[in-house]
Amino acid sequence: MVLEYLIIAVYTICLLLIFMYAIAQLNLLLNYLKFRNKEDNSPQFNFSNTDEIPYVTIQLPVYNELYVMKRLLKNIAKLEYPLDKLEIQVLDDSTDESVEMTAKEIKEIQEKGIDIQHIRRTNRKGFKAGALKEGLKIAKGEFIAIFDADFLPQKEWLYKTVPYFKDAEIGVVQTRWGHINRDYSTLTKIQAFALDAHFTLEQVGRNSKGHFINFNGTAGVWRKECIYDAGNWEGDTLTEDLDLSYRAQLKDWKFKYLEKVVTPAELPVVISAARSQQFRWNKGGAENFQKMMRRVITSKNVPFRTKIHSLLHLLNSSMFTCIFLVAVLSIPMLYIKNEYAHLKYYFYVMSFFVISSLIFFVCYWHMYKNIYGGGFIKFMKYIGAFLTFFSIAMGFSLHNTVAVLEGHLGKKSEFVRTPKFNIKNIKDGWKSNKYIKKKPSVHVVLEGLLAIYFVFGMYSAFIVGDQGGDFGLFPFHLMLFVGFSYVFFKSIFSKA
Repeated sequence: MVLEYLIIAVYTICLLLIFMYAIAQLNLLLNYLKFRNKEDNSPQFNFSNTDEIPYVTIQLPVYNELYVMKRLLKNIAKLEYPLDKLEIQVLDDSTDESVEMTAKEIKEIQEKGIDIQHIRRTNRKGFKAGALKEGLKIAKGEFIAIFDADFLPQKEWLYKTVPYFKDAEIGVVQTRWGHINRDYSTLTKIQAFALDAHFTLEQVGRNSKGHFINFNGTAGVWRKECIYDAGNWEGDTLTEDLDLSYRAQLKDWKFKYLEKVVTPAELPVVISAARSQQFRWNKGGAENFQKMMRRVITSKNVPFRTKIHSLLHLLNSSMFTCIFLVAVLSIPMLYIKNEYAHLKYYFYVMSFFVISSLIFFVCYWHMYKNIYGGGFIKFMKYIGAFLTFFSIAMGFSLHNTVAVLEGHLGKKSEFVRTPKFNIKNIKDGWKSNKYIKKKPSVHVVLEGLLAIYFVFGMYSAFIVGDQGGDFGLFPFHLMLFVGFSYVFFKSIFSKA
């Protein structure tokens, strides 16, 4: 019975943590609904007065981006801003043939009178953080706009973001990500679904109440003074953007989030690319929890509610560990439930945690409705999208749990870039992409075994107990089977 009680204890703790996270999401939803229609009266620079237009440096940190460099540079060159107050730094750590192509494209842009420099390092020390830090040493701008290689800001982007720095307390202006290939495949649709929730519900929900948010690594602008005051870029975590964001806000810098300014970007279309991105984000989140937890808790200038939201924000990726444990332990729990009659009241109480899923369902519906519109037909489509997202997100839970555990345990790993493809629709090919990881992760075998495990869970629903089975967990196990099967087969066959 000791093992049974241990399983029950771990299962219960994980459900409680998931429930706490769900309550925090509900609070963010309420914040979002209260704030989203409020008029923004923030002070802004008057750009009709040329004296108020500040100098801006655009940094483009790139590494082996053969397929998107030309698109990136042509797009950046179209940005509207006074040329005498703009410089562009191409922070190129590439080691392949893209270097020559980039240099040629930069030369053509320079001939148009645009101040653009090709900055190369002899090593990749600090990876992206190191490149940004190196470029900052010689940056002329008072404000630093940053774009990853797959982002395509609209030409008026700087005019929509830079004016908000009139408020001297603003350290960062962050914009919402858009998705140029949202409808390419099931994989891109679920990535867009998750990111849309972050960039609406979470970013607005936190920012509207002055809680900590994060610069998302790209599609935003930093005040140079803020970067230096916060301690500059550091490469000791895989999410240098989250790290610097928290250090800046602990120094009392304010962040401005612009939900209505959308910066289009490309989503990974191959599961190996999505896996590497997910691994970096989730491991980096755990690393930053370890790095920032004590500073947040002991800070005297951070309100208690902001501390709670900050800790849950930093633990965001760690929820995958709870989800994975709940999934794996749900089958033993099914047998325990039907073996020990004296525990039936415990299981009645446990059913309360279905509310967590309902909270997520409601929160994501508001996000979905904001983007696609409401109505019965949209709602029915949303149900399908939510169930697909939920299933495949759980299918990634083993992979992401490994990332989270490595982050919490302090295991260091290299910054693995996400391959870019320059793909917008299903007609565009990707199989010849030289950056695709050819060999599946060792975790793929375990994901295949877990798919079989949850088939056993569904079978168990028919045979447990003496009352003709117990089907309460059957939908959960079906979703887990679908999620792990999807991740397994897509990883094996490397298809979008």
